[in-house]
Amino acid sequence: MTQLRRYSLTAYETPLCETVVDCPTPRGSEVVVRIERCGVCHSDLHMQDGYFSLADGKKLDVRAGRTLPFTLGHEIAGVVESVGPDVTDAAPGAKVAVYPWIGCGQCAACRAGEENLCSTNRHLGVSADGGFASHVLVPHPRYLIDYAPLSPSFAAALMCSGLTSYSALKRLRAYASRGPALLVGLGGVGMMGLAIARVLFASPPIVADIDAAKREAALRAGAAAAYDPADLEARRALIKATGGGAMAICDFVGSEKSLAFAAGCVAKGGKVVITGLFGGNFALPTAMFVLKAMTIEGTLTGTLAEAREIIELAKAGKISAPPIAERPFAAAQATLDDLRAGRIVGRVVLAG
Repeated sequence: MTQLRRYSLTAYETPLCETVVDCPTPRGSEVVVRIERCGVCHSDLHMQDGYFSLADGKKLDVRAGRTLPFTLGHEIAGVVESVGPDVTDAAPGAKVAVYPWIGCGQCAACRAGEENLCSTNRHLGVSADGGFASHVLVPHPRYLIDYAPLSPSFAAALMCSGLTSYSALKRLRAYASRGPALLVGLGGVGMMGLAIARVLFASPPIVADIDAAKREAALRAGAAAAYDPADLEARRALIKATGGGAMAICDFVGSEKSLAFAAGCVAKGGKVVITGLFGGNFALPTAMFVLKAMTIEGTLTGTLAEAREIIELAKAGKISAPPIAERPFAAAQATLDDLRAGRIVGRVVLAG
């Protein structure tokens, strides 16, 4: 029997370890995908820690319902290796990106096509074993997306960083028609968001990040201007340059400082969408919501339909890949360490 080699979480807040088990035999509508690429996402750090940071030192425990050893990783591209007896629309050898935000299929969110919002989900790398491995078990071929002629690394990254930024930026489209959007945070998702914003919006976006190297990378990738939120004059300069602030803002960090900067830069009638999960608290006088007629909205990844949309945009050549570096799967823990330390610009994708 084929062996499934994994870089597994065997205890929370400890390094990943290599584990080996028998590769599952697909049953019913299941599909086994041999993994060629898997992106490393900041949310993998939260899964490794076992919690999300809240305000005032509080933590949201996310360890429940996960059996160890557990395999992280949700940005997956690979090759169909075997299929269950009920599968008729996926063949071994097909190159596919895997939509990882799989729901229960029965709840109101799933029936509305929003499996990413399912409360009893089977999200790969979050609730079910994911992609830091040689193989992954996918419950149905509907979650497989043909990505040719894209590179497998780009296709993998589109399943989270691309999908998350695309879904968030779609919510800002009407607002961005009135001036350049502001993107706060230039990690893997933010840099992908920059590439997508240049397609969705009429004007090149402006960006903000505390890291000078990331700001420079964004300017090379087509950002109209870049600001340092740590600069006390940045907000004033941005508001002056935009004639009153940005109507459309996406916060890819999700910290109290990033959201405070975003809320301080939003124009009257504008909207801030938050995708980041860094953590912290946020306080704003309630009167300001009315006086600025502002909207602050959270979003969580994206739907299967949106995943297919973003793949099609990339296949049509409308979205270029952000900086992507490939590393061997054995470097999974080292990559998590680099990500935690802020040493990565763009995306790192593990390659088999």
